[in-house]
Amino acid sequence: MTTMVATTRAAAGPADLAKYAALLAKIALFALLLTALIWPDLSGIKGKASTARLVVYPIGALVLPLWWFAYGRAKSKLHKAFPWHADLLLTLPWLIDLLGNRLNLFDTITWWDDAMHFSLWALLTAGALTAFAPRDLSRALTAVVALGFGATAAVIWELGEYVAFVRHSTELQTAYTDTLGDLTLGSLGALLAGLILFQVRRRQALT
Repeated sequence: MTTMVATTRAAAGPADLAKYAALLAKIALFALLLTALIWPDLSGIKGKASTARLVVYPIGALVLPLWWFAYGRAKSKLHKAFPWHADLLLTLPWLIDLLGNRLNLFDTITWWDDAMHFSLWALLTAGALTAFAPRDLSRALTAVVALGFGATAAVIWELGEYVAFVRHSTELQTAYTDTLGDLTLGSLGALLAGLILFQVRRRQALT
């Protein structure tokens, strides 16, 4: 009996850690959003579609919990419990992007924007696939789904940036080249996330 309890607690450990990390990430995100409302000049997103970000970022961080409690909890066959790991992965991109803007990293580190398009799209894609993609997909199908989601999300993001602030900013002259680079990096990040997720799920299935 003692062994069974210890095993249960050990198995629950990673899930609990993901839960607390996801909740802390959401608290940090909403704290940054609140400070952006109170002190817009210090937010780092002033002049960068700040109003749109203040709307989109909370939606992005809450979309999985809202879906789960409205539909997935009763209907989903993918999970028996709320997918905290996926929720954390889907929350981190918004938090990291907002924190990067708050610290002015996008404007002071030349490679930061490129790194973020690659890594944040990897996190976002990993979260979406963890939450919604069947576990028995082949490597090829996982890659296709990852690219489909990641590339589509990247296109939507770039369109949103253009409409929200790029077309009226000094970045317009270099926007075409920058957009092509961002789309490429985002798609590559999504592909890498899909391949890594496939390997992780394969190892889990073998253990």
